[in-house]
Amino acid sequence: MLTDLYTPSVQHSLDLAGIFVFAISGALLAVRKNFDVFGIAVLAEATALGGGVVRDLIIGAVPPAAFTDLGYFLMPLVAAGLIFFLHPQVERINGAVLVFDAAGLGLFCVAGTTKAYEYGLGLTSSAVLGVVTAAGGGVLRDVLANEVPSLLRWDRDLYAVPAIVGATMVALLIRFDELNGATSALAAATAFVIRSLAMRYGWRAPRAWHRRSSSAEEV
Repeated sequence: MLTDLYTPSVQHSLDLAGIFVFAISGALLAVRKNFDVFGIAVLAEATALGGGVVRDLIIGAVPPAAFTDLGYFLMPLVAAGLIFFLHPQVERINGAVLVFDAAGLGLFCVAGTTKAYEYGLGLTSSAVLGVVTAAGGGVLRDVLANEVPSLLRWDRDLYAVPAIVGATMVALLIRFDELNGATSALAAATAFVIRSLAMRYGWRAPRAWHRRSSSAEEV
């Protein structure tokens, strides 16, 4: 069992911050899709909590934290309410929202990997669930909004890769007994920096080698 990296209050605050920024991205997509207030709330909840719920169900941490901590459930509703009334203003600072989203990605891939390992999974499986925690909510958001998940689209900046790097770093740190507050922060920061650079410079994953298609630019 790993020792606690943060006090419960600090961990809870970090979780809520990550949940809030992910919920913002879900609510913004709902507005762009012209969803009503209920749809905005649903997409905010799914984006913010989806990855963590899937992880908890897989590792047997039931009921999932999203259903036992009222703050986890209410924070996406706060974000949804904010977007419902202030979405034009939030759209104007969408770049800042994406930066916070990248920070949430880093935090969640570390927290997800650590929690999975604490529940007895191997290092590889723990890293996989770290990625699921970080990216699963976005996949669920896109599916509910009837879009191809951004995670799978060649024309979107790297998203899964930063989470994979962060989660892998955590797994290796656990393997060599070097995981602590400083090194876990380094793993989260690495995922954040890679994601931020991908957004800044338009980095994308390569498509199939020597790809041939009559619909070369299909999106």
